Formats: sequence, structure tokens, C-alpha cells
Amino acid sequence: VQLVESGGGSVQPGGSLTLSCAASGFTFSRFEMRWYRQAPGKERELVAGMLLIGGRRTYKESVKGRFTISRDNVKNMLYLQMNSLEVEDTAVYYCNAIYGSLVYWGQGTQVTVSS
Repeated sequence: VQLVESGGGSVQPGGSLTLSCAASGFTFSRFEMRWYRQAPGKERELVAGMLLIGGRRTYKESVKGRFTISRDNVKNMLYLQMNSLEVEDTAVYYCNAIYGSLVYWGQGTQVTVSS
């Protein structure tokens, strides 16, 4: 099982990044997928998720209207489009897959927003 994030980097406030998560080793389409992030000295927090039933998307309040989560079940990919980035969005972003008691994590990708 592998979840490999990519697309992180350094941007100025107001900039955009798209994170990708490549999944392998499990039946991707059966898993609920989420993005988490962890800033230095803070706990890991849920940023965005996609429910399997109906594909409903949920977002942390502070990223609503700026971030968009999406998935491609053919390519086994999860994405997070991040617009209007703020300094407070600086964190390591993690891809997460859940199916019942099965929980998988990626290694994370760093996003730094600074002027």
C-alpha cells in the first residue's frame, strides 16, 4: 500500500498550488479519501474530505471557497486545488485513505506560504 503526495512547495500569499496523491496497493474507489495538514507545533487537522456515497465534499471552515478536493478513480489519484493561499495554510499536507478499520497515510508534502 502506498500513498505518495506531490505538488507542495513555496508560494507567496494569494498564490495557488495543486497537491496530488497517487494511490496504489489497494482498491482506491472503495476508500473515503481525505487531506490533512499539520503545522509546526500543532496537531494534525482535517482539511478536506470526499464521502463515497454521493461524493459529497467537506472542508475545514477556514479553507472553504479556496480549496477543492477531487479524485480520479481511474487513475487512482486524489487532488487538492488550493487557491488564495494564506500564511496560515503553511503545513505538511497528508493524504489519507479510510475503509472501515483500514487507514492509510502518505508521507506528506510541505506547503509554505510566505512573502
